[in-house]
Amino acid sequence: MHEYFEHEEVKRFFKVATVAIGLLALFLFVETLSAWKSWRVSNPAYNTISVSGKGEAFATPDIATFTFSVSADAKAVADAQEAVTKKTDAITAALKDLGVDDKDIQTVDYSVYPKYIYTSVACTSSYCPPSRQVPDGYTVTNSLSVKVRQTANAGKALSEAGSKGATNISGLSFTVDDQTAIESEARAKAIADAKSKAETLAKNLGVRLVRVISFSDGYGGGPIPYYAKDVALGMGGTANQAVAPSLEPGQNKVTDNVTITYEIH
Repeated sequence: MHEYFEHEEVKRFFKVATVAIGLLALFLFVETLSAWKSWRVSNPAYNTISVSGKGEAFATPDIATFTFSVSADAKAVADAQEAVTKKTDAITAALKDLGVDDKDIQTVDYSVYPKYIYTSVACTSSYCPPSRQVPDGYTVTNSLSVKVRQTANAGKALSEAGSKGATNISGLSFTVDDQTAIESEARAKAIADAKSKAETLAKNLGVRLVRVISFSDGYGGGPIPYYAKDVALGMGGTANQAVAPSLEPGQNKVTDNVTITYEIH
């Protein structure tokens, strides 16, 4: 009887051990499979080549942008504001006559600040006091940004602003309204350039391009500057005295650089 129980215990032990070993083997298989998948994700390809491509696209600017300011001094703030308003209204009316829309004229700054002068103080026999700061009214300045969508009128717009009282005109630039289209064109050319280089390199190496592993886009570009033949604006003069500057918008260039990594076999 004793031998019977010993035999049953041995059989149960082997059953439990078999189940445990099976579970352990299943666990190790699952862990190995997970680790292998993780390795494949982090290491998508061992044999790769990387190439870079460059693309350029050109577009004729269709928008001219500039800013102008109107300033006036007066003993009272209201008087200075009134003078600035009259000059600003005259300039904006002239710009609208050139076809500039209301939405393309925007106030970007409006400031009022006191103005001072320095007066000397009489000296005594032993001491000359420093000059004294005395209030002398106020300065009001109104600054506006303008978009001229008919670039041929950009010079006339500058002339009108100058002749009708603008005290400062600056920031003239020519841009392209639909920048996305020219960027896409430059990117497409850069990708085609990289692909052509990859195909040539693969042929020279005796390998085959399989698929794209990674792609990076290092967009960068800048406009070709405009050239002004005549920048005499005649600021502060009359309409007859103002000379419209002759401006050349030239072309804006966008450059895109890409890097593509291919898996090879």
